[in-house]
Amino acid sequence: MIADRFLGRLAGGSWRLLLLCLVVGCAKGVAVEEAPVWSFSGPTMGTRYNVSIVGGTEENAARLQKLVDERLAEVNRQMSTYDSKSELSRFNAKETPEWFPVSSETASVVASALKLAAQSDGAYDPTVGPLVNLWGFGPDKRRDEPPSDEEIAAAKQRVGYKSVETRLDPPALRKSKASVYLDLSSIAKGHGVDAVGELLHREGVDSYMVEIGGEVRARGVKPAGKPWRIGVQRASTNPKQTLQEVIELRDQSLATSGDYYNFFEVDGVRYSHTIDPKTGRPVNHDLATATVLAETCRDADGQATALLALGPVAGYDWAVEHGVAALMVSRDADDQLVERTTPAWDAAFKNSPSASAAAEAGEAAGESS
Repeated sequence: MIADRFLGRLAGGSWRLLLLCLVVGCAKGVAVEEAPVWSFSGPTMGTRYNVSIVGGTEENAARLQKLVDERLAEVNRQMSTYDSKSELSRFNAKETPEWFPVSSETASVVASALKLAAQSDGAYDPTVGPLVNLWGFGPDKRRDEPPSDEEIAAAKQRVGYKSVETRLDPPALRKSKASVYLDLSSIAKGHGVDAVGELLHREGVDSYMVEIGGEVRARGVKPAGKPWRIGVQRASTNPKQTLQEVIELRDQSLATSGDYYNFFEVDGVRYSHTIDPKTGRPVNHDLATATVLAETCRDADGQATALLALGPVAGYDWAVEHGVAALMVSRDADDQLVERTTPAWDAAFKNSPSASAAAEAGEAAGESS
């Protein structure tokens, strides 16, 4: 039996205690074991974070939420393109080629993004922001019609990951093209998940689940040794068709990138938020979602975005070549969803197979940018 009792609210979010009464049966009777699972949430990065931790007290959960809020605010101050005073925004506004000092954290995330850009031959590009903004998917307002060819050509002149360098010691960024614009939205939520997970671990939490906008990291297990079970959202805007898969996550991270919510449609043509840096236009292929399992959520987030940019064929080949554990869902000619998994994904779940969404329910589901 599960008793759910709301205990209070904190600034920027809510927290609650889920008292799980775990019943263990035996031949001569039933033993009941109780364990507290604390959950709290709050706003961040234009979405919400959700945290569940096993064990501890009400007071400790409240203390941890305050630390989580402070940690995520710090990440936003470093990497948000919506905050004109963030490190990233100030770097983007800079027009000279000198090294621009940043935090070691920002330098590390940019280095990861540039590495992935090189590995994917530019299909993933953290400087694609001018095109994303032009198509109405960034900080600028939404569009109700596609941009002109001239506007696209002008924005493409500002794109190119090779125009950015990063240095880790001392941490700094520099650009060889004055107008280049870094946008880490495709990797920053994953990094935020990792940052919160590392914070909880430092604070002595051995078992937790952290989710930001659908990007998830889980450590340890729930009471009675049960794994964290995570729902992968179906590539559909139909609220009755919510989960594609429910999987068990143990000391791993999961991220999904999809085209099913962030898009606009004009004259029957659908324009996805995933932009091909080489064409300057939204991708045009049948891959609906890409879900990646990785050790860090930063890697899972970026790789899922890269796969969605590459498409069902090139993306699958790239994932296999780089040993990426991926679940890729495409639309066939009849608009039916077709799954394809990489060998690394199959190996990861060989002894713990994912469950059918029709039969199971998960703790978290969502999409990444």
